[in-house]
Amino acid sequence: MLDAVLILAALPVLLPLMLLIAAFIRLISPGPVLFKQERVGYRGARFMCLKFRTMKVNADTGVHQGHLKSLMTSDAPMEKMDAKGDPRVIKFGSLLRGSGLDELPQIFNVLRGEMSLVGPRPCLPYEYENYLPWQRARFDTLPGLTGLWQVSGKNRTTFVEMINLDIDYARNKSVWLDVYIILKTVPALLVQMLDERRTKKTLSPAADGSAPFTPFRMIVNSLFKRDF
Repeated sequence: MLDAVLILAALPVLLPLMLLIAAFIRLISPGPVLFKQERVGYRGARFMCLKFRTMKVNADTGVHQGHLKSLMTSDAPMEKMDAKGDPRVIKFGSLLRGSGLDELPQIFNVLRGEMSLVGPRPCLPYEYENYLPWQRARFDTLPGLTGLWQVSGKNRTTFVEMINLDIDYARNKSVWLDVYIILKTVPALLVQMLDERRTKKTLSPAADGSAPFTPFRMIVNSLFKRDF
C-alpha cells in the first residue's frame, strides 16, 4: 500500500521527468531508451528489470562480471566501475547512474509486484549463483529501488557489509523503517554523487588549470561541439 500510494502521488512529477530523460537518451545515443535485464528477486524468482539505458548498444558486460567477482571475494569498497570512467557509458550516463535517475522505470516493476520501493537491490543471475547459502537470506524480501544498504554508505561498504545490511532489513522490515530509508535516500544520493565527483576530479584534474568540467559545461559543449 505504501508503494502504490507514493508512486501514484509522485506520478505528476515522475512521468514528465521520465519522458524528458527518454527524449534526451534518444537524442544523444542511437538505440533503445530502456534497458531490460534479467534480475533475481524474491526468494530467487527471476524477472525483467527496467532501467534507462546508460551504456552504448552491445557494450561488453564481461568486464563487469570480473569486477563484481573481485568485489565479492575481497574487502574492497563496492565502488562502481564508472566511478573512474567507463568508455561503455553514453554521454551523461554516469550522471544518470550516480543520481539514480536511470532506475526510475523500475516503478513499473514495483506496480507489477516484482519489486518494492524499499528493499535489497535485485542482483544479476551470475552474482546469485556465487552467493554462499547464508547470503541468500537477503532474498527473503522483495528487492527495492532503495534500501538500507543504499543509505548506509553504499559504495563505501564491502560486499559482506552489503549482505549483512540487506539481511538485517529483511528480518526487521517495517513501515517506519521504510519511511526512514525513503527519507534518507536523497541525502545519500547527494553524498554518493559528491564522492564520485571527487574521485574523477582526483584522477583527471584539468591539465591546463581550467575550471572543473561540470555537468552544465558538458551540456553546453555537447550542444556546440559535435566532436565532444
